[in-house]
Amino acid sequence: MKQVFTLPIRVYYEDTDAGSVVYHSQYLNFMERARTEALRSLGFAQSELRDKMGILFVVRALEVQYQKPAVFDDELSVVTELIGMRRCLLTFKQSIQRGDEQLTQATVEVVCVDIEKFKPTSIPSEIRNSMQ
Repeated sequence: MKQVFTLPIRVYYEDTDAGSVVYHSQYLNFMERARTEALRSLGFAQSELRDKMGILFVVRALEVQYQKPAVFDDELSVVTELIGMRRCLLTFKQSIQRGDEQLTQATVEVVCVDIEKFKPTSIPSEIRNSMQ
């Protein structure tokens, strides 16, 4: 990714627990959505990756730190930055922010896999080039 990608997110009731606090796994959903939209912003929809290129990107490893809670009706920003790229692997740094306040941060490793074999495969050159 040539730059940082930011996705605005509003916290809905369905994202929260009984105390109106965002449930911990929902942050991962927000990050997944941001990575998907970052790829889309480069011209690569998930359906195209699957149907035309025969690949998927799957999470291999994830390290997350929860720092402060988000709550119902918050306006958040999910910030996504590509910090590493190898033949089959992308490494992202992601954070979820409320204004200038960082709530959550994560490092996410995503592997490109062949849809038929479900084994690692090279990231297509057109995707690599758009991210450099």
